[in-house]
Amino acid sequence: MAHEAVEYQTRKGANWATIITMIIFHVLSVVALFYFTWSALAVTVFLWWLTGSPGIGMGFHRLLTHRGYKTPKAVEYFLTVCGVMTLEGGPISWVATHRIHHAHTDEPGDPHSPRDGKWWSHIGWILQGTAQQYPDHILKRYAPDLWKDPVHRFLNTFYYVPLVILGLALAAAGGWAWVLWGVFFRVTYGLHATWLVNSATHLWGSQRFESGDDSKNNWWVALLSFGEGWHNNHHAQPAAAKHGIAWYEVDFNWWGIRTLQALGLATDIKLPKEHLQQRANLTDEDGMLIERAA
Repeated sequence: MAHEAVEYQTRKGANWATIITMIIFHVLSVVALFYFTWSALAVTVFLWWLTGSPGIGMGFHRLLTHRGYKTPKAVEYFLTVCGVMTLEGGPISWVATHRIHHAHTDEPGDPHSPRDGKWWSHIGWILQGTAQQYPDHILKRYAPDLWKDPVHRFLNTFYYVPLVILGLALAAAGGWAWVLWGVFFRVTYGLHATWLVNSATHLWGSQRFESGDDSKNNWWVALLSFGEGWHNNHHAQPAAAKHGIAWYEVDFNWWGIRTLQALGLATDIKLPKEHLQQRANLTDEDGMLIERAA
């Protein structure tokens, strides 16, 4: 398994389709600054939250990758659709990449370790090499649960379709300004926020736990990514749905999961060991605690 992960993370030349796409999005996100309207900003802030928090943090990361909690399938698919509108790839590819990252953190085979270079860990791994474009047998190995699901398979292949539909809807409702801000500016910002979790939180911050890697808690990355910056906490206990442990560690994604729980849409929530509440908790086979919904 380790050999395969290393094999498919070697640098194999420029990914020109990705490079051209990134250039277009970055250029048009700058152009958006000249088409500012308050309505465009409001739409962008809402979409930034919807795709970055329910989509990536709560959906792709804490639900699909680590199964830190459970939801009905309809909710899982909704969160997944929100996630693909970030243009971070399909759910199966995203999950496989992140599971490989945890299997080989800051070692050979890690898709985006700063030990291979700061630029590489932030964006270079997307522009050069295999990035998230794994062959099917790697996806089946690292994300077998999602591979068996036809809806996730469809969204993994056509992950760009929801963003195209969103762009058309924004054009019809608010014109070019809404498209520039709600698609190009938002996506570009969201990509860098996610990439900062890959790069900055393995470079700067503090370590509460001896996790055996370079992961660190970084408050400003946490603010930019709805709570994903408490990265050392996460690497110490990857299955925990709650990343912000101390009272001052703001974790919007955790609050979102709690909101789903209050609505009866999230169950079997795995908690960090430091914050166990003995009543209504059960220990699973991995030693994590599962909080049963009331």
